[in-house]
Amino acid sequence: MPQFSTPDVTTSGSLRRLRGSHYSAQRAQLSQDALPLIQKDRSSNSTRVRSPQQRQLQRPRSIPLPVPYPPQPTYQPHQLVAVCFNHMTGRECGHCRQIAQGLRSQESVVDYQSLNETVGQLNYNRYSAYSEESAVGNDEEEKKESAGPPPPIGLFDKRLSKLRLQIFRLWGKTVLILCVFILLVMSMYWGVLFNVRQNLSSLNVFVVDFDGTQAPYTGVTPQIGHLIVQHTEKLISSGSSGDHLGYTTMSPSVFDNDPAQVRQAIYDWKAWAAIIINPNATALLQQAVFEGNASYDPLGACQIVWVEARDQDTYYSYILPSLYNLQIEIASIFGKSWTQQVLQNTSIPVTNLQAAPQALSPAIGFSLFSLRPFGPPIATPAVTIGLIYLIIIAFFSFTFFLPIYTKLVTPGSHPTVKFWQFIATRWVGTIFAYLFMSLAYSMISLAFQIPFANSTAPDTSVGNNPDAYGKGTFVIYWMINFIGMIALGLCCENVAMVIGQPWTAMWLIFWVITNVSTAFYSLDLAPKFYHWGYAWPLHNIVEASRSTLFDLHSRIGLNFGVLLVWCVVNTALFPGACWFMRWKVVRGKTREAEEKMRKDAEGK
Repeated sequence: MPQFSTPDVTTSGSLRRLRGSHYSAQRAQLSQDALPLIQKDRSSNSTRVRSPQQRQLQRPRSIPLPVPYPPQPTYQPHQLVAVCFNHMTGRECGHCRQIAQGLRSQESVVDYQSLNETVGQLNYNRYSAYSEESAVGNDEEEKKESAGPPPPIGLFDKRLSKLRLQIFRLWGKTVLILCVFILLVMSMYWGVLFNVRQNLSSLNVFVVDFDGTQAPYTGVTPQIGHLIVQHTEKLISSGSSGDHLGYTTMSPSVFDNDPAQVRQAIYDWKAWAAIIINPNATALLQQAVFEGNASYDPLGACQIVWVEARDQDTYYSYILPSLYNLQIEIASIFGKSWTQQVLQNTSIPVTNLQAAPQALSPAIGFSLFSLRPFGPPIATPAVTIGLIYLIIIAFFSFTFFLPIYTKLVTPGSHPTVKFWQFIATRWVGTIFAYLFMSLAYSMISLAFQIPFANSTAPDTSVGNNPDAYGKGTFVIYWMINFIGMIALGLCCENVAMVIGQPWTAMWLIFWVITNVSTAFYSLDLAPKFYHWGYAWPLHNIVEASRSTLFDLHSRIGLNFGVLLVWCVVNTALFPGACWFMRWKVVRGKTREAEEKMRKDAEGK
């Protein structure tokens, strides 16, 4: 047993009474010599052999001690409150006094040297019992820390049964959400082309018969115009809407008996196309037969007018093929009846037919006029698929700029700004970012030589790549993309702040599909459900861009008005979305702290 150097407790005249049995931790800091002693005792405790007498003097483990649980492995002198420092520093303590009183009751003569040794051994045993337990616990913790994470095991190990079930549930939930999303959102893209054939009649085509209505041809019995009107009305009355366009017979008086006014109506988008029977159609044909006019041109009888740049896909997919079939049908029907009529008239010299054989076959034809051809081909991305990237750029700018702005409200080496100033800074910074990004996007079209400086063309004449605003067309085109990016981007910013990850990816898909399906396809052919697309941002961006680049009928005031409404509404919602995102972040950090505290409490 180690011998403690302890002063004699009988040096004083009488046993002094102390208020406490041990010194406090602050007074124990002075006992620097206790630290090596305890460390030495811990190292030798596992091999120590105690005598039966010593075991009797050891305090039972079941008796609660008036000291806290032994300190952690890194011992400091002020933590050694489990040792009788009063005794070790030469002062009396209540515990030692009780032992002394017990010994006096058994022996008349007290061996104070033995008493000192007994007290020292008792104090040693009191600490050793707890130091052993603490050492075992600390050793186990050290082993766990040094061992690191457990080694990998097989996927089908029984210890992973609960984890496998949890993963399977999460996987099934995610797949179900994605499948429902695909069915609901992706169907909107397919649905815009649903029943297109049945909706062809919604593409309105004017049929205007001027044949024989103007001097000096009023005395001629019209044949060509009458046959064409009769044939188109027969198609309408057939009841099969999927086989023809929406032919509408219009009186010449509606257009002041002027074929140029019909062209103006087509330019103004009053109809998708027009079939015009010229005033001299029958008169020139009869003159060619009866007089042998070799200069007769069958294409001068009728004309078809449309505006290709309005929507080249709709024209080439649905309108022009139908009109081509109509031309063949009319030429076949009229050519058969006209040939019989001419051959039955014996007064017509054969030499006349030989001089003007085109007056016999094909007799009539149609001149085709696209008032605004779509071109050049490089303009396709500017008004169609390229605008998808405008949405994507506006969306992903949120993730690029948010970490920059959040430095203003993140504590660090600088004080944070007021939150309303943070919101204002974010909004202003986002708008200016859109200004420069839209300029870069617009300059791509300029770099690939899309015309931006051509002069305008008359509304009723065929234009050759005219621009709506001459040399100022590029600035207008830039402003369309700028305001459009604000309308598209601010909406993405608000939604991203509200729903967060991973739902923002699904929002982007929804935003792209709803805008593309209502901007790149004719809403006249779509079900009425899609008429909300007229108010969607990309539809107005496409319409304004087409009217600017191709000098189409302009509704740019309406287009800018719709886009500005989107800008104003999303600007009004922007502060609320910022506050909501801040609330979510604070709530998330609070939950993490509470979860960490709960786990720490469970670990203890």
